[in-house]
Amino acid sequence: MMQSLVAYFSASGVTKALALRLANGVGGRLYEIAPDTPYTDDDLNWMDKGSRSSIEMQDLSTRPALRDTNAPVAEYDIIFIGFPIWWYREPSIIDSFLEAYDFAGKKVIPFATSGGSGLGKAPNRIAELSKATVLPGKVFSPKASERELKDWVRSLPI
Repeated sequence: MMQSLVAYFSASGVTKALALRLANGVGGRLYEIAPDTPYTDDDLNWMDKGSRSSIEMQDLSTRPALRDTNAPVAEYDIIFIGFPIWWYREPSIIDSFLEAYDFAGKKVIPFATSGGSGLGKAPNRIAELSKATVLPGKVFSPKASERELKDWVRSLPI
């Protein structure tokens, strides 16, 4: 369908499954955004104010280290960035990713999974951090079909 990169972060596998269907649907190249230190179940316990994810999300300047900085961002003009919604925004590892690459002149399209919230502050933060053109993103059910994803992409101004 198009030359695009589908970069995603998935702590539990839910967003990964969605990213795989999106990449298959658009013929995009898949890339996992991964922290240098993987998140444990305890790290992800949002009910524990002392958990790693809770601490990271309370400090907007937090930038978890990336496992690598080999994403082929330079090769693509259209980059889908997928993530779970944490605290009404993108996880801090996405901020690390956005600051590690040059997105100038690229179109970035956020997609997310969530237990019930929308994209929140994520699109504005992504635009600010990436300096890219950010197109309308969308939160999907973890069970969104490849057809639903393809229909969404067709509706975008790309």
